[in-house]
Amino acid sequence: MSTKAFNKLKTKLAELFQLDQADLDFGIYRIMNARRDEINQFLESDLLPQVREAFGEYKSSDKAEIQKELDKVVEGVKTAGMDPEQAPKVKELRARLAEEAVDVTALENEVYDHLYSFFSRYYDEGDFISLRRYKEGVYAIPYEGEEVKLHWANHDQYYIKTTEHFRDYAFKTPSGHRVHFKIAEADTEKDNIKAANGNDRRFLLHGDKPVAEENDELVIRFEYRPDGEKRKQDAINADTAKRVIADLNEEKLAVWKDRLTVMWKRARGKETDKTILDKHLFDYTRRNTFDYFIHKDLEGFLRRELDFYIKNEVMRLDDIEEESAPRVEQYLSKIKVIRRIAHKIIDFLAQIENFQKKLWLKKKFVVETNYCVTLDRVPEELYPEIAANEAQREEWVRLFAIDKITKNVFGGVDYSKPLTVEFLKANPYLVVDTAHFEGDSQDRLVSGFDDIEKHCDGLLLRSENFQALNLMLRRQQFITSQLYV
Repeated sequence: MSTKAFNKLKTKLAELFQLDQADLDFGIYRIMNARRDEINQFLESDLLPQVREAFGEYKSSDKAEIQKELDKVVEGVKTAGMDPEQAPKVKELRARLAEEAVDVTALENEVYDHLYSFFSRYYDEGDFISLRRYKEGVYAIPYEGEEVKLHWANHDQYYIKTTEHFRDYAFKTPSGHRVHFKIAEADTEKDNIKAANGNDRRFLLHGDKPVAEENDELVIRFEYRPDGEKRKQDAINADTAKRVIADLNEEKLAVWKDRLTVMWKRARGKETDKTILDKHLFDYTRRNTFDYFIHKDLEGFLRRELDFYIKNEVMRLDDIEEESAPRVEQYLSKIKVIRRIAHKIIDFLAQIENFQKKLWLKKKFVVETNYCVTLDRVPEELYPEIAANEAQREEWVRLFAIDKITKNVFGGVDYSKPLTVEFLKANPYLVVDTAHFEGDSQDRLVSGFDDIEKHCDGLLLRSENFQALNLMLRRQQFITSQLYV
């Protein structure tokens, strides 16, 4: 029979494996769903038997079994009209109970408690962090003999910006119908500058008709911007849910109302006081307002921390010195079981984390590349095409006020609309932006350079920081390698 300690451990592991996210239908969650049956099989069918099997050798000495046999013998002796305390069998069983009995249930519970304590300590809201506890309130850091050691809790993890996830959030209702949250507009922080007090960005419904059915799925559109009423996100979510349900009263959307107002059940089947819609609004908005991390080597990290945990909080040398050989054997068996079961859990977790790491480290596509080139570097046969480009002219007016140029003031050529080739020749240091040209025109603007990299005085990247730095590192390595060819 499952114990309280076992159920507590299963609940924690369900959180680690994100089994409550089974209805999510996008990105990494699709991969996790493919392994969900295997994980459930381990938690529901394999975990408990494996722990009990590990202590199977103590079955003949199980305290509960000996006590059961003793009670049966005592009852038989009493029925025969004899004094149970004088019966040899009763004496034998009482001696075994006092000297060699093993409380197998207690051993199992200790294993579950230690596994729960270990994984609870190193897991916090979706991230695995280093909390190597030396003693209560004091933490130890991994140290390898360096003269100076700089350490922080997530030094061995990749930091992921939450805005990576604005694009998609989709889930399936219990009836199997797909609901999709989409961002229509997003006003995000620039250069990591946090919003001023009262101007924190929130998720708000977009436009007058944010709810629509498209291709047999329900689409709900959001904006990410400061809220004029300066409400907390939870209050906004409550209003959002009411408005969505109100919009679903329309005849063509009415069928979705019942699908989204079903009460949400946790992974273990326990019903909550939240509807499916409430639950996913909370998850979506929370998911995009918390940063998270991907571990570089989760398996190695957790195995090292497990050894540290066992040595500091499970193994007690005083107990080994004072106990008899059979008791020490039981003690070591408990440690072996903790390690064996923990390693299986770590293997599952590492597979999921490693897949996320591969996605994060995967080289990203360069979607667009443009150059800014001064006119004196561009072949003159391209000047007529540049002069006719309205987007380039408007940019020069905005940036350099070329509409103020006159031959009387600057001794050059009058500004005109459209521009003339003579005007371009008179202003050879105007910067041509290839973003305003397409296809063959853009190629011809930069084709005159034998090695364009040598002519570049600066590089501007619009990208996520980590990926941009990796791109520049590879570029620098390539340039360095060419120097020694």
